[in-house]
Amino acid sequence: MMKQSTLLKVAAESIARNKMRSLLTMLGIVIGVAAVIVMVAIGNGARLQIESSIKKLGTNVIMIMPTSTTHAGASLGAATYNKLTVADAIKIKREATLVSAVSPVVVTEAQVIGGQGNWKTRINGVSTDFFSIRDWKTSSGEIFTDADVRSGRKVALLGATVAKKLFSGSDPIGAHIQIGRVPFTVVGIMRAKGGSGGGGDEDDVVVMPYTTAQTRLKGDVDIGHMFASAFSASQMPVAQEEIAGILRDSHKLKPGAEDDFFLRNQIEITQAISSTTRTMSALLAAIASISLLVGGIGIMNIMLVSVTERTHEIGIRMAIGARGRDVLNQFLVESTAMSVMGGLVGLVVGYVGALRRVTGWPVATPLSAVLIAVGFSAAVGVFFGFYPARKAAALNPIEALRYE
Repeated sequence: MMKQSTLLKVAAESIARNKMRSLLTMLGIVIGVAAVIVMVAIGNGARLQIESSIKKLGTNVIMIMPTSTTHAGASLGAATYNKLTVADAIKIKREATLVSAVSPVVVTEAQVIGGQGNWKTRINGVSTDFFSIRDWKTSSGEIFTDADVRSGRKVALLGATVAKKLFSGSDPIGAHIQIGRVPFTVVGIMRAKGGSGGGGDEDDVVVMPYTTAQTRLKGDVDIGHMFASAFSASQMPVAQEEIAGILRDSHKLKPGAEDDFFLRNQIEITQAISSTTRTMSALLAAIASISLLVGGIGIMNIMLVSVTERTHEIGIRMAIGARGRDVLNQFLVESTAMSVMGGLVGLVVGYVGALRRVTGWPVATPLSAVLIAVGFSAAVGVFFGFYPARKAAALNPIEALRYE
């Protein structure tokens, strides 16, 4: 039986003998592995970015949203059946034993004028609990107080984006702005949070007491949704059930009646989105893997050509003592070597492509993807190289010697 060192030497000589053909043969594997690495890096990066955005929601957050209603059998969309009130938030805070904080959120949009210009932005009317729930602090100035909420004082905190648009290069604390037709005093700047998982800007917002937003801007008592926070992550599911019971009692829902609200907690959102992004990553990798199969077919075709070209050489080897197993191993080593070399080159190309962020998205390349891609490329070489190798091993020595 041929030694491993001899097999490797013969395979290297054969590959080097036809450099251009070998390079073209490996090209399919290079493209396949590079595509797998880049696709997995993009999918994994997207998952990490979304998880990071969810963490920005705050600490042990439970979101309380109005449910949708239907017309003629068709859903009119979320929040079209809004029965959430400030009284609900007060009742939850008073009666819930597992909830550390709760805040109603009044949502509207308005043109903000002040400083160096004007900017249309989102307005969030909240209570003081909002800042502890969202774990959102000020970079300068102070948040408003419970007294400000009770009196409906016209004070506002600017998100980092709004502060930059209106007061670039100057300190806005104590400055006056106009929201709609109402004057407000800036009491603080919120610390930058960055982008949200949906692609929005968390910092493009003005925050004020919800009482002020209701009476001065929106003109009604509706609240868009509520944020609540459980004392601990382990208590979130139980706290969610407790909130649901309080809201059903507040809305006087009979046993068996459907909820006119729905709840989502941070853990559920993270798990759902992570599952979706993992599925998408696997799908992207599967699509990219098709390139590896195409590369494997290319290796098989070239190896079949090589067997035909080297039939006389195979006959000589068999005549001087080489067995069919030796010939089989020789061709398998050649096909596997080309596949592995192509995989390693593809790994470098894919990793560099991921680092350069060819899509502009954040990327993250897990070690498991690297090992799987290179391992799969080696498996492709063995799988697609086996038939040509077996064909070479099955040649009759006498007929092979006579082959011209």
